[in-house]
Amino acid sequence: MALASALGTNVAFLFKYRGAVAAPPVRAAHPLRSAIGLFRSRWFAVGWAVAVAAWALHVGALALAPLSIVQAVLSGGLVFLAVLAERYFGFRLGRRQWIGVIVTAAGLAVIALTGGLHTVVAPHYSLAALIAVEAGIFALGAALTLISMHGSFGPAAEGLLLGVAAGVLFGVSDIALKYLTHAVGGGLHGLISPWALTAIAASVVAFYASARGLQLGRAVEVIAFTSVAANLAAITGGILVFRDPIGVGAPAIVSRVIAFGLVIVGAALMPAPVRTDSRSNS
Repeated sequence: MALASALGTNVAFLFKYRGAVAAPPVRAAHPLRSAIGLFRSRWFAVGWAVAVAAWALHVGALALAPLSIVQAVLSGGLVFLAVLAERYFGFRLGRRQWIGVIVTAAGLAVIALTGGLHTVVAPHYSLAALIAVEAGIFALGAALTLISMHGSFGPAAEGLLLGVAAGVLFGVSDIALKYLTHAVGGGLHGLISPWALTAIAASVVAFYASARGLQLGRAVEVIAFTSVAANLAAITGGILVFRDPIGVGAPAIVSRVIAFGLVIVGAALMPAPVRTDSRSNS
């Protein structure tokens, strides 16, 4: 489910990029008008629909597996991003980007070989850690969004800042959703909590930040930064809040730590000037 979600998420991002660059600029002072302008773009609407389906798969994966493992698999979506962007969306990736793809794939392979995908943990968490991590990450995402609005950066840098801000806020939503998958075990009334509102608020702000970032920055670069930020935030939450195991025994722990590092390094190698057949700033 996490792999399918990763594929859907990156297809959605690429569709939304096509729609966002054709839509009117997103303005913080006019959120409703900005949303209407985005959804009037057919490609953005299609991308958003695909993103909703990917989100449903993501929630299903969170209900079944540790958060850090789900997010590590989702990091592999950069492999899908690279292949789809080059073969179907007119982008041309350089050697550095393909090295990033190979490193990310290697990290995921190590996670699978060390049994990470089969790790089972009891549904427990630290409420104090949940509050602290969510508040801290949300504040970081909000701060990055505000910094990007100062106008002292070029469009590409502002797009990257907004991409990171969106990713961090998506991570906030993922952590809250993981908590809610535990809460549903106590009945639907478990969904009525501040964490449902936290997930919604973070997702709404991330929606606008991501759309504006795609309008300003290079598509593959912004999407990659969004993915890295989201996965780092969520993996941190998985370990600190839900006590996701890093591994059992020294070999497994060392291998899995290396694997997470490979996924992150591979993602970091993705951003770089990328040429496209249709737009010079893509």
